[in-house]
Amino acid sequence: MAKYFQRSCCNISIKHVTLISTTILMVLIIILTAMLFMPELTINTESSEPVYLGVSFCGNTTAEAKLLIDKTKDYTNLFVLQSGPVSLNMTATTEICDYATSQGLNIIVYFGWLNPEYPWQSLWIQDAPQRYGNKFLGVYYYDEPGGIQLDYDWETYFINLSSRLNVNRTRYEHDRPLFDSITGYLNGTVRDYDAAAQVYVAYMQIDRDLMFLKNNSITSFVSDYALFWWDYMGGYDVVLAQLGNNASIVQEIDLIKGAAHLQNKDWGAIVTWKYDEAPYLDSGEEIYKQLSLAYQAGAKYLVIFDYPAIENNPYGVLTDDHFEALQKLWTDINDAKSSIKRVSQVEAVLVLPRNYGWGMRHVDDRIWLWGSDEHSQMIWDISQKLVDRYGINLDIVYDDPQFPVTGKYPNIYYWNQTLT
Repeated sequence: MAKYFQRSCCNISIKHVTLISTTILMVLIIILTAMLFMPELTINTESSEPVYLGVSFCGNTTAEAKLLIDKTKDYTNLFVLQSGPVSLNMTATTEICDYATSQGLNIIVYFGWLNPEYPWQSLWIQDAPQRYGNKFLGVYYYDEPGGIQLDYDWETYFINLSSRLNVNRTRYEHDRPLFDSITGYLNGTVRDYDAAAQVYVAYMQIDRDLMFLKNNSITSFVSDYALFWWDYMGGYDVVLAQLGNNASIVQEIDLIKGAAHLQNKDWGAIVTWKYDEAPYLDSGEEIYKQLSLAYQAGAKYLVIFDYPAIENNPYGVLTDDHFEALQKLWTDINDAKSSIKRVSQVEAVLVLPRNYGWGMRHVDDRIWLWGSDEHSQMIWDISQKLVDRYGINLDIVYDDPQFPVTGKYPNIYYWNQTLT
């Protein structure tokens, strides 16, 4: 069973200070006392770091990529090479990245996985920092691990696995604990959120390709629409929250930046499909609003997903409306007099139960691989109220002793408290 949040206090003690002079000790005591009684507003979104704005290319040829680069290079500084076919072609990957960087763009390069049949991929990644310098931002590895976890057909998977174990009686006796767990999942009697989180995180931590990126000091990127907290726990350096998929934009931003803030990671936003058919993307005006909101909330990376190719459109799915939105956002970000500014300080945090891997797209959304539970409605109600109250000035995080919230926010709310 999940372990739900219980508030606890932290005791601060000072030991072995005999070597410190009386004057210094008195200063330390005064400082520590002030720290105890005054909030440490350490969560802020002001930063002198650059902001990266651009598009993800999902086409098939170098000619298509160069066309998109030429179209956007004057009002973007980022090109995400997110093409499956190109990721299997060393010549095309190198040619596109060479051209993008020669035009002044920074690059993030996608690899769904490092395929042993294409050993050049690993060598190319190791060489990229030297070839492209600081314009090579990192590798976009895999995609949507949290979304897959929530939306996969687990019931069919476990039914099939159970059938295979049942047929092989010898294997069944050996794997009896596994069989019992599967049975418990299918009949709804087993819910272990801690175990689910542990498996999810451990799977990433032992992933061969993620370990390769980490061991070579390559920044790892992924985009997702749920479970951001555990994507970071699993080892990703940067998570791009997917916006535009009809979920609450503000809530997605509050979830991603809450995870990033407490775990000291960078984050970004990528606008994806609003529709499952043409025109796929939202209007340029709405995309501008979504990305500018993410920028104000502190996003370091801002991207529009350019897929699929629309007939008679040489730029994939992007239209003049979208390019104008990008240009306007670029101008506003770089204009000191612009009305869109970074939020200087996060005003509040909502702490959810430990390892409560809930999709939060709606009140009946899944928790890991189970349906909603008896706490979902309460958490839904308080989260909606606080999102309405604070907007992007709210972080949504999870109870975890590794990442305490005490002293980091002016206002702390817990999932099971009553709002006044």
